[in-house]
Amino acid sequence: MASRPREGQLKAAVLLCLAGVAVLAFGAGMVHDAPRLVVLCALTALPLLWTLWGCLGRLAMLRHPRPPEPKAVLSIEQQHLVDNALALETSLEHAPIALFRIEGAGEDCAAARVQPLNGNARKLVAPGRAVEPAALYRQLAGQPGERRSMIQFETERGAERALLAVSELALQGRSQRLAALMPVESELEAEALNAWRQLVHVLTHEIMNSLTPVASLSRTARDMLDEVREALPQDVAHDLVTALDAISRRADSLADFVASYRSLSNVPAARPERIQLAALFERVRALVAPAWRAHGGQVRFSVEPSTLELVADPGQLEQALINLLKNAFEASAGLDRAGARVSARLVRGGRLRIEVADDGPGVPPELVKHIFTPFFTTKKQGGGIGLAMVRHLVHENGGTVRYARPPGQGARFVISF
Repeated sequence: MASRPREGQLKAAVLLCLAGVAVLAFGAGMVHDAPRLVVLCALTALPLLWTLWGCLGRLAMLRHPRPPEPKAVLSIEQQHLVDNALALETSLEHAPIALFRIEGAGEDCAAARVQPLNGNARKLVAPGRAVEPAALYRQLAGQPGERRSMIQFETERGAERALLAVSELALQGRSQRLAALMPVESELEAEALNAWRQLVHVLTHEIMNSLTPVASLSRTARDMLDEVREALPQDVAHDLVTALDAISRRADSLADFVASYRSLSNVPAARPERIQLAALFERVRALVAPAWRAHGGQVRFSVEPSTLELVADPGQLEQALINLLKNAFEASAGLDRAGARVSARLVRGGRLRIEVADDGPGVPPELVKHIFTPFFTTKKQGGGIGLAMVRHLVHENGGTVRYARPPGQGARFVISF
């Protein structure tokens, strides 16, 4: 039905073209004594004749349309191969590891060509993850075939470790290597935290079981000594009282020391809720700002944008920030007008980044890998539990915490969600 109006339009165009040609021919015949005008009429008639030819061709196609070309029909085996290829491509694209193809000799890293093969590989080298994708490519290209190893590369959240497996294969007569990369930093930290929690739990339990009778017996012996003190020589009684008092004091002090570590193994499960980071920062400011002002410093807080929200346990996140600021305060104690900065913003990849930086002396490079280890401390009166607790609290809420080398002086910790 749609071809009938179209056919009518073409017939009308043909009639108009014929009329135009006839008019031009008549005009040329009337003025045959003016050769220039005849030539001009002939040139004007050429487009009309060309349009007339096209309209006649389209009318012929409408009257006698060409039969449709037959579609290629795949055999059952061919269709099965196509379906398998599509399924394999989809599986590789959504594989839970990053896959790379390496072309070129392993000895010549500069000449090797590394190409991401799936979505996870492209995300790994996209803005917001690896700081230097070229450096990561060089590491991959330098790995020999048929080998598994652990590599480390820098991301915007800090150093990250990954398990790398490389296989050699020949495809279409060309030697290639297939690299499978699985970031395991978060998993390794989680396992390390669980191991430390279990160790601390066992140690505190056993130590407390031994300390309790020591403290109890020392107090009992002290009471018994008071009853028979007059029957003993004065110097002997004095020495016994001093020894029993020392045992009792040290037992109580050790019990308090062990109790502080028990808190690391008894952290309650996180109770996440939607929180406004600006409001949470205000609560932290109210707790820590007076101590900084008393020493001539200040703590600055910033949230960009101000409506930024996070789903986490507010109490645990506050405690993590307070611990970091407490460390910053102690590290900056001997400096004039030292301060600290706490900022929250969204970074590439849609992740939330909270930074805590200070003006202190920073962390020596050789100690960076130990600072989150329980019992490790460089302070004379420290217990080595503050940063370990920070990492545990952040992990409980689905985040990671890293020590990032600051561009200037001081220390900088990055919490990512």
